[in-house]
Amino acid sequence: MSLNCKTPDDVAKAIKDNDVQMVDVRFTDLPGVWQHFSLPPRGLDDEAFTEGIGFDGSSIRGFQEIQESDMMVVPDPATAFLDPFTAVPTLVLICNVRDPITGKTYSRDARYIAQKAETYLKSTKIADTVYFGPEAEFFVFNDIRYAEGTNHSFYHIDSVEGNWTTGDDQDPNLGHKPRPKEGYFPVPPTDSMQDLRSEMVMIMEDIGIEIEVHHHEVATAGQAEIDMRFAPLTQMGDSLMKYKYVVKNVARTYGMTATFMPKPLFEDNASGMHVHSSLWKKDKPLFFGADDYAGLSEIGRFYVGGLLKHAPALLAICAPTTNSYRRLVPGYEAPINLVYSQRNRSACCRIPMYTANPKAKRVEFRPPDPSTNGYLAFSAILMAGLDGIENKIDPGEPIDKDLYDLPPEEAKAVESTPASLDEALDALEADNKFLQKGGVFTQDAIDMWLSCKRENEVDAIRLRPHPHEFFLYYDI
Repeated sequence: MSLNCKTPDDVAKAIKDNDVQMVDVRFTDLPGVWQHFSLPPRGLDDEAFTEGIGFDGSSIRGFQEIQESDMMVVPDPATAFLDPFTAVPTLVLICNVRDPITGKTYSRDARYIAQKAETYLKSTKIADTVYFGPEAEFFVFNDIRYAEGTNHSFYHIDSVEGNWTTGDDQDPNLGHKPRPKEGYFPVPPTDSMQDLRSEMVMIMEDIGIEIEVHHHEVATAGQAEIDMRFAPLTQMGDSLMKYKYVVKNVARTYGMTATFMPKPLFEDNASGMHVHSSLWKKDKPLFFGADDYAGLSEIGRFYVGGLLKHAPALLAICAPTTNSYRRLVPGYEAPINLVYSQRNRSACCRIPMYTANPKAKRVEFRPPDPSTNGYLAFSAILMAGLDGIENKIDPGEPIDKDLYDLPPEEAKAVESTPASLDEALDALEADNKFLQKGGVFTQDAIDMWLSCKRENEVDAIRLRPHPHEFFLYYDI
């Protein structure tokens, strides 16, 4: 339940009114996974909201080394909600991370980067508010097994909804399995997860996330989408963390497992997270231009220009896993083309045309996926768009044709997103000054991101034999 707190006193009252027995403080590691520890309510005094509460930062990915491990979390009273999944009444507070030596908020704290991005936006005088609306997709499976070692590597996914189970003895098998790429939008019983998603939505609404719609997605085996109503940058970063928490825990209560891994299934659709954004100033939408292409204003076009120019670098943050690039491949409606369009879903940027309402005019950046750290992704998208506005970057002519059926001479002129995480990281290393404006991203944070991704993910995958290589090469 959302508690509508604003001050530490409000939190203290909520603890008393709701008979709270435990306080859970949460923060996000650099890759974007929630971390937490809990304390009895008496440990949450006024000093906790000003000085913070200590923890070991050396055990958190992307944070400190062992000789500089002491860190602090500082709770934000406005984020308080009651955890809907704990047996013991528990109040949750989302925190910022602080360095106890310098007394400053931590440069690698993704939530702080989001807050700095919003501050920088106001300093530009271009706008005072940016709204984000991500469309996070995910899978819900019945079983997942995976292992790897010196002499073996495998994964195995199962789902009662998976089309591959039509011949299984399920005592009984009732059929109605979505065929590959035909999961959008059949009613139950083919869509077997209506009640599961509805429960997710009800819990999300109860803890303060406004939801617009939910539905089955294209892939077989329980692919789903729940769309949050747009919100300011940091608030949406908080909401995405709560969203993932609810999805995973509701699935678990059903004896199932949810994943935001972009591409768990071969030869079916992957999970993306198309990100809608818009700039506003004094309650006026800035992206609407009545007489312009797709109703997009000049400032909106320049914003698109910034996204397209910096897209290769953005993908190192917005599509941040090696698995992301199993999705971002030519064909399959993948949004890999560095162009914009009013309706074409294989374009990197799309201008939705569902309504003529000026307040609904927005830019959709389509390459991101839900494996990203939302605080960082939304901040990076904003900074790229602002760079486009500040430097009047022309996005070129829109393309409304089928991008996979262009004549060869036209196709050659269309640039593409990076083909691998390695390429995207190289692009970020070469192009990150736009992120550092106003001190939003520090060089320290960027360097740590690059290091973690290269050492822990790119190199780890590069070093290991792939199971399909045995199929291709064992008899050579």
